[in-house]
Amino acid sequence: MKKSKLFFLFAVLILVCLTLVPVSAQSEKVFRTNFNSGDIPSIDQALVSDFIGIQLVDELTVGLLRQNEENGELEPGMATDWSASEDSLTYTFNLMEGVPWVVYNPATGAVEEVKDCDGNVRTVTAQDFVYGTERTLRPVTASPYAFLVNQALVGAEDYNLDKTQDFSTVGIKALDGKTLEVTFKEDGVFNLNIVSMWMMHAMPSWVIDGDACTEGLAERWSETGTYQGYGPFILKEWTHDSHLELVKNPFWPGTAAVPQPKLDSVHYSLIGDVMALSEYEAGNMDYAIIPAGDYDRIITSPEYQDHLIYKPTSIGTEWLVYNHLLAPTDDVRVRLALSYAIDKQAVVDTVKAGEAAPYFVNPAVAGAPKPADYPELGIMYDPEKAKALIAEYCEEKGITPSEISLSYSFNTTDAQKIRAETIQAMWVSTLGINVTLKNSDWAVFKEERSNGMDNVYRSSWVQDYMDANNFTADVFLCPGGSYQDITDWPSLACADLSNPKYVEYADVIKQAGKQDDPAARAALYARGEEILINEEAIINPLSWNNSYVLQNPRIVAPVSVTGYERWEKWDIQ
Repeated sequence: MKKSKLFFLFAVLILVCLTLVPVSAQSEKVFRTNFNSGDIPSIDQALVSDFIGIQLVDELTVGLLRQNEENGELEPGMATDWSASEDSLTYTFNLMEGVPWVVYNPATGAVEEVKDCDGNVRTVTAQDFVYGTERTLRPVTASPYAFLVNQALVGAEDYNLDKTQDFSTVGIKALDGKTLEVTFKEDGVFNLNIVSMWMMHAMPSWVIDGDACTEGLAERWSETGTYQGYGPFILKEWTHDSHLELVKNPFWPGTAAVPQPKLDSVHYSLIGDVMALSEYEAGNMDYAIIPAGDYDRIITSPEYQDHLIYKPTSIGTEWLVYNHLLAPTDDVRVRLALSYAIDKQAVVDTVKAGEAAPYFVNPAVAGAPKPADYPELGIMYDPEKAKALIAEYCEEKGITPSEISLSYSFNTTDAQKIRAETIQAMWVSTLGINVTLKNSDWAVFKEERSNGMDNVYRSSWVQDYMDANNFTADVFLCPGGSYQDITDWPSLACADLSNPKYVEYADVIKQAGKQDDPAARAALYARGEEILINEEAIINPLSWNNSYVLQNPRIVAPVSVTGYERWEKWDIQ
């Protein structure tokens, strides 16, 4: 047989084989990424408190308003429009109509609309938002973000603390199926941000509490085959400790701010960053954090120049919490010595991520002090101060530095291990003390950190909304600051608020939240930083979050400045 005929038959065979490949396999657009610290703790709106959970819930459901990822501004979400009373305390929101609740049915392999007991499609209503807020505030739910609702809404705190069982006293009401009324305690620039956050999104009461035709699953509702949402994506599968996959919701109507997705699915592999990089280089991953050990190789490789993106991995701060209730970190001199002994720039250089942070509030958010205006604010490396402080402590106690031992706890990731080992070496070499490292998966670590059994804890805060109030009042103030059960400052469970430094801190932070003058706001927040970091030494900021990451150049996506992605706007060429 002639070569030309052989070539022709070979070409026809290839064409036939290609035509046998399902169209979906040829055209499906899947974004593949990873979560690097064990299993994802939760995707239940009322229980989520961490970065990964917030990212997922914001794609599975939509709040009243939605933060634009490119500028941090609020845009319409489920609310089409809204208005405020003359005193700006009561807001009325008009909601989109006809948006169905959906569920992925593993038996049929399809996203399906949820039906009520009469066979009608369940659509998102104002009452679903009321229910979501009520469930978050239930004392039995123990929602980690109920504190923020307590601070914002009339009557919320009394309901959350079980002082009343009458939810009608809380400032959120469904005027009808598509109209929601929210009443705030005070006029505040953050109010619309707070009421749009994940813990106040609509939730499906029938699958959580049950109704005449549906078994209530309580916290078990957010699993494969039972999770119900209404956002641009829906949960397809969550195999714990292995992977989680979202698929696009064909019933999401799409809006200017929240369009219908072009991606077919988002796949999370629950693997560490080193393995994720290997998968990326093998073509099996579309996004990867660059581990420190591979950083120089990747950054200088011509192969990856069009894959590199320098961006905020989140508008947040990497920091340490010192346990002031456990010796030896119960002494402020030891805490300050630990802070001054860390060469933050060297830590950043070693981990290959972040920008050395002298203070806590990320300067990218509104109201924050800017480094150019406050060049001396916070704490940076000063080994002589560190040695002097530890020497003073040891002289008073009649001991040597070698007799001091402390424990440093962190969650298990490759980057956190390198960071912890680097800081451990600095403390040992500069101060001459003994430092034990302890690590555990993210969910376990968070529980252990709240129990306060170690001296130092790795911590991270990422913006919920782009204002310094979210890095101060929402984190540290009593009652209910998000990190209160970790810092225990000024006292365990906020039992005693008489510490003069805490009294001043609370005062300046509350003043800053009401201040219209940007310069005056920044000055107040700067004073708050001095109290936390230099005078009380409860925390030590290490770095503000940004770094080079690898992303498949076939992905077309807006560059997020908030750290949160809006996958419904992504495409793959």
